[in-house]
Amino acid sequence: MSASSLKSTKRTGLFFVLPFFLIFVLLLIVPLVYSGFISLYKKGLIGGNRYVGFENYITMIHDPQWVSSVGRVFLYFFLQVPIMLIIAVFAALAIDSGKLRFPKFFRIAIFIPYAVPAIIGCIIWGYIYGKNYGFLNQLLGYLHIHHVDWWGNSTQALGSISAIVTWEFAGYNMIILYAALKGLSTELYEAAAVDGAGALKIALRIKLPQLYPAIFLTLIFSIIGSFQLFTEPQTLNLQAPTVLNNYFSPNVYAYSVAFQGQQLNYAATISFSLGLIIAFFAIIATLVSRRRGGDSLL
Repeated sequence: MSASSLKSTKRTGLFFVLPFFLIFVLLLIVPLVYSGFISLYKKGLIGGNRYVGFENYITMIHDPQWVSSVGRVFLYFFLQVPIMLIIAVFAALAIDSGKLRFPKFFRIAIFIPYAVPAIIGCIIWGYIYGKNYGFLNQLLGYLHIHHVDWWGNSTQALGSISAIVTWEFAGYNMIILYAALKGLSTELYEAAAVDGAGALKIALRIKLPQLYPAIFLTLIFSIIGSFQLFTEPQTLNLQAPTVLNNYFSPNVYAYSVAFQGQQLNYAATISFSLGLIIAFFAIIATLVSRRRGGDSLL
């Protein structure tokens, strides 16, 4: 290839990539930089905004509501994400095994909740969790078991929200993992089958190790999604306003500080810090993924 044709190819590539970078800069980098900039200011009663350096961040670190919301999200992450990924991995392996009857129906059925708008899903689950007439408590009543207040305290609320999010996103992660499985070579499966290995042993000993890069990719998405928890507690607030309060998660707290408390600078501080936390754990997960071995989707 000549030098002129090589330059032409590079220009063509840049032309196709340029729209993405423009959108990326305008919709992510610029708001992020602006958020970091205004977080260094504080609105005074007289004189408007004044530069205060990292005073907002010091205030945030000592803010019990912010500390509580971040701790709750960490607990939510360790409670919800492993269960969701185990379900997604199991579903992907089951569909790919070829032993499942009606695999297309099963794949669509587990993916459909992701296609349901989150607010609609929350409303549906709100009726399911109803204290007196909800489906779950009616079922418990038929079994002569005392009704449960699914929003009785913060821990129960986290469990209830975890079930909703797992229902919403298990299918999405399953599709990613199933697509990764379809991209694997079948030669190892066939060789193992010839040696007498059953479907379960092939899934656990051959498919699952090759699925680690895709699992780490879904883990990255789950880290981001966990720290972005907002729709579920905000939508279901009326179910238990004292438990699903305005600082249940960092995103809910930032929203309430900005739009109810009118403290835009402090809300920017919370949002910018949340972005840094997400980036930190995403980088850690990426490094761990690369250290575990060669190929990676990250």
